[in-house]
Amino acid sequence: MTFKHFITYSSIAFASITASYAQQGAHKALFVIVDGISYEQLQKIPTPNLDAIAKVGGMTKAYVGGEKKTYSQTPTISAVGYNSLLTSTWVNKHNVWDNSIKEPNYNYWNIFRFFKQTHPDKKTAVFSTWLDNRTKLIGTGLPQTNRFEMDYHFDGFELDTLHFPHDNKSEYIRQIDEKVVNEASTYIKTNAPDLSWVYLEYTDDMGHRYGNSEQFTNAVKLMDDQMGRLWKAIQEREKMGEKWQFFITTDHGRSEPTGKDHGRQSDAERSTWIVTNASGLNDYFKKSAETKAYPAIVDITPTIGRHLNIIFPKDRAFELDGVPLTGKLSVNHPTIEKENKQIKLTWKAIDKEGDVKIWLALTNKFEKGGSDHYILMDQLPVTAEKATLDVSKLPEGFYKVVIEGKYNTVNRWVVER
Repeated sequence: MTFKHFITYSSIAFASITASYAQQGAHKALFVIVDGISYEQLQKIPTPNLDAIAKVGGMTKAYVGGEKKTYSQTPTISAVGYNSLLTSTWVNKHNVWDNSIKEPNYNYWNIFRFFKQTHPDKKTAVFSTWLDNRTKLIGTGLPQTNRFEMDYHFDGFELDTLHFPHDNKSEYIRQIDEKVVNEASTYIKTNAPDLSWVYLEYTDDMGHRYGNSEQFTNAVKLMDDQMGRLWKAIQEREKMGEKWQFFITTDHGRSEPTGKDHGRQSDAERSTWIVTNASGLNDYFKKSAETKAYPAIVDITPTIGRHLNIIFPKDRAFELDGVPLTGKLSVNHPTIEKENKQIKLTWKAIDKEGDVKIWLALTNKFEKGGSDHYILMDQLPVTAEKATLDVSKLPEGFYKVVIEGKYNTVNRWVVER
């Protein structure tokens, strides 16, 4: 086969926006991470506000942790999960392995950087019970992120031991969560930032201290009430003609039977969920219970990206591990296997339109801020759902393969060294 070649393309305060200045039809998004609630435990607890949101859009079981026993297997740890959402990549790319957040790979952009690259005049906000979410994961003010800053932030209260003295029952975390939610609700009503993140911790603290317990159940009920307040704020904005997309998820499940731990790869620790008001949910989201092919935390960023018309440059889109949960999809569920001198690929054709192009790179210069040289190995109808690549004349060791369809791309690696 003749190879065709391709080289990859290569704190400001808001002004208050009153109802009279609301942007008619403006697209806005809010995503929330509530810490450490497995899908199975959530199903046991009444959550009327989550149910009301899901009635508008939907709810699905989901997962974290990458693909088990492969190069992308990812610890089921809090900061790791947050960054998987933010960057739409697993740990082999974003490099946040635990809550110490030692060396994030900022070459894999978070959703806020993508958003600001596309819409530099639009506004971002973060409301968080953990300061590191902004300073380390988003990486505000760091040279590695080109001194990126959020337009508004409300965080760091866990360091204020005068007003929130630390106690051995995490009551101070409950109080901070409440403060964060109240501010987020008020700020959304009055200022309506275009893209916002709310992070709440109390449910995870109760899980660690008490496991599956009355305390954990009450923490989940409180979380549901908090989501109701955020939902009311969004509904107030929607009355003004704005179009909001609201995602609520969690960063990991919990070990069973106690419910106290997480970090490993048991089904219970990988088990999460997604609740959203989003319209246009596709079959990947809606039929996941039937197919047992559940969405992942990495799918949220590309979904919000569609809603906010975020541009993902081609070289960066090739690195995303998630696919949109709304609208059309070309391909999903890829598999890759190398046998002798051949790479065998399969995928699921979703919206069966057009061709797929199959690209292959022998390097991963992207992780160091460089560009990878991709070879066009094949082009065939998306409905073929499989391809065999002859790599007998190529060096062995590492192959980065991208399947590019009309509506989305997916990628898989072969790592032999």
